[in-house]
Formats: sequence, C-alpha cells, structure tokens
Amino acid sequence: MNKEFICFVFVGVLNTLNYYVIYLCLMQIIGLYYLSSHITATFISMYISYFLNVYFTYKVKPSLKSFLMFPLTQVVNIGVQGGLLLIFVELWNISSTFAPIFAVVFTVPVTFFVTRRILH
Repeated sequence: MNKEFICFVFVGVLNTLNYYVIYLCLMQIIGLYYLSSHITATFISMYISYFLNVYFTYKVKPSLKSFLMFPLTQVVNIGVQGGLLLIFVELWNISSTFAPIFAVVFTVPVTFFVTRRILH
C-alpha cells in the first residue's frame, strides 16, 4: 500500500474517533438531533484533520489557500455520510449511535483522492 494512504487512514482513524466523541457529546449530552450533531462534529473535526494531514500525511507546508480549499474535501464526504446516515437510521433502523461508523467506510477512498489533489 502507498505510505501516504496508510498515513491518511491512520489520521482518519484518529479524526474519526475525534468526530465520534464530538458527535456523541452533542447528541447525547447536549441533546442535538443526530443530523445536526453529525454536521457540527464534521466541521470541527475537519479543521483538526487539515492540520493532521498537512503535517503528518502529506508533509506539506500549510497555506491559507489549502486551508480555505480543504473544506471542499469534505463536501462529498458530508453529503455521502449524511445520506448514508438517513438510509441507515430511517430505512434500515440502525441506531444513530452506530450509523456513522458504517458510513465512514464508504467515504474514505474518495476523500483520500480529493484531499491529495488539494494539498499537493
């Protein structure tokens, strides 16, 4: 496997854990609706992900341009994960607590290639 992809997956696992903790706190402690919790947690973890990917995965210098473009990597991610959350929770009756874990599996490869194009 490509070393960059392995680093990306490692950063992704760390960031997914970060996202999931934020998601659960917003949903279960604050009481936000699961989709609102998902979107908020995604935006917070997205900015953490930027710096992890810049310094660890791609080893490039951060810039204002790449920082401002990085959210584009998440547009597809947010849409696909949000759609999958709706399918998993509303149609397949999977618990909203666990649905994000299943959704992330489908979005990792796509997000890797989009992120790579923006940061390189």
